[in-house]
Amino acid sequence: MDPIRILLSDDHEVVRAGYRRLLERTPNIEVIAGAESGEEAYTHYCRLQPDVVVMDLTMPGIGGLEASRRILAHDNNAKILVFSVHENEVMLNRALDLGILGYISKRSASQVMIEAVYKVAAGEVYIGQEMMPCLVKRKTSSESATVSGLTPREFEVFRLLADSKSVNDIATLLNLSPKTVGHHMTHIKSKLGISNIAGITRLAIRLGIITP
Repeated sequence: MDPIRILLSDDHEVVRAGYRRLLERTPNIEVIAGAESGEEAYTHYCRLQPDVVVMDLTMPGIGGLEASRRILAHDNNAKILVFSVHENEVMLNRALDLGILGYISKRSASQVMIEAVYKVAAGEVYIGQEMMPCLVKRKTSSESATVSGLTPREFEVFRLLADSKSVNDIATLLNLSPKTVGHHMTHIKSKLGISNIAGITRLAIRLGIITP
């Protein structure tokens, strides 16, 4: 049987090295490349066409969700497994709504990563045990429901604004004009009922989208 070819995306070199060792000790799994940013993950995917992308969400630049959106737009059959410190329904909702097949927590046991890779490679959905309470709460809290009304592009702008990125920074990262980013920001504030960036940041912290 051909090995499952993995693209491992995480901005911490030590984390990538640790998971690479774990995966490569496993039968029929081969890590073919690593990426330290969302942009690099997208570029490597287009060039290498791995069988599974193991994707962190919190990375420099566009981040894991936007990288996943771009990968799935390029190839709607892409198989992506999120492994993240974010254990909340908002990020899980966003991942599943994009078409990401798997989501596990970084505090999962190592065997969970291996099981998840095999399942996702077979085209099956895999949600880690740590994420099950979030799956049960999916779209139930009022704040989560409000954020769920943002489009994928608006959510990415929301996340970057909450992370103290300027309009010009966001325009560069997302390949948009500052004017377009400004329009998105206006829509975000209107949908969320928030008048300033401080309010956006506080909401993102409460929902676990960013850490203070």
